[in-house]
Amino acid sequence: MSGNRADGERGEAAGPFLEIACDESGSDGENLTGGNTDVFAHAGVSLPEPTAAAIVREIRDRIRSPAEEYKANHLLREKYRVVLEWLLAPHGPVHGQARVHLMEKTYFVVDRAVSLLLDDPAGAVTLFRVGRRTVGEDGWRAFLAAANHLLRVRHDGDPVETFYSTVDALRRAHPGTDAAEILERLAASRPRAEAYRAAFLDGPPLIPVLNPLLPAIVRTAVLWSGDGRPVRLVHDRQNMLTPDRIAWIEETARRAGARLDGVRLVVARDDTRVQVADFLAGIARKIASDELNGRGDPALTALLRPYVDPASVWGDVRSRALLAAPPAGRW
Repeated sequence: MSGNRADGERGEAAGPFLEIACDESGSDGENLTGGNTDVFAHAGVSLPEPTAAAIVREIRDRIRSPAEEYKANHLLREKYRVVLEWLLAPHGPVHGQARVHLMEKTYFVVDRAVSLLLDDPAGAVTLFRVGRRTVGEDGWRAFLAAANHLLRVRHDGDPVETFYSTVDALRRAHPGTDAAEILERLAASRPRAEAYRAAFLDGPPLIPVLNPLLPAIVRTAVLWSGDGRPVRLVHDRQNMLTPDRIAWIEETARRAGARLDGVRLVVARDDTRVQVADFLAGIARKIASDELNGRGDPALTALLRPYVDPASVWGDVRSRALLAAPPAGRW
């Protein structure tokens, strides 16, 4: 682990480095198709500690809940909507000082599976967009569950056999369709899947393919490195963030162009900047999930939009257009 120096700027606009406080919402580990949430969000805020403390105090004063620790679900209650709108508003306390990276979990599974087995990210986009309407809701759910089962480290039974039996049944049932070509290619990819699972015999991988937290942290480092200054991340302590994984994050972020000075872990209740990041991550996850499922609140979606990373991992075309500006590259 690196980046434990006390010098530098904490969320200020000038100084030797920019310190970004981070937290996430929606983590279900590697269970991306059967967990409690369908969206993962990772937020970063660039705020001085006194400013973050003032924001947390203001939220407490406005809500006046007896809860010892405030979370996003307090702000998401209808009776506190005015507080939520104040926090996200264009002239609010975090506008221009916060960003959130979103992941649509089912798309993340498809992207990881097709990329691993076919080395074809574009094929993942195609399969995700035509899969449900081609094979039907039940068939699509079966495919997603089998892909999740194949890729996750912990498993029951024979995940390779389950996945390829599912793919074979779908390709036989839907020949000549928009998804048929990709399903045929997946059916022929079994040696790659077997090699992937065989590698687990030597122990679990350092970087689980399906864990969304690690790539989200890398993306956060890249996102905040745009002005050329070194960036230091301050992150809520997580069991996943071991020293070896932090070293991987730092190396991967630097290879992606980030000037990452290091990652420092803190306890969220001791750092109000991380608490504000936690608010934003939870709020963004809920607003994005509602939009994804066709029950979005147009006013809240519009308020969230300036904060959303255009390079978020998102496959649904309709909700993507509402949640963020078009990216320079692919979503």
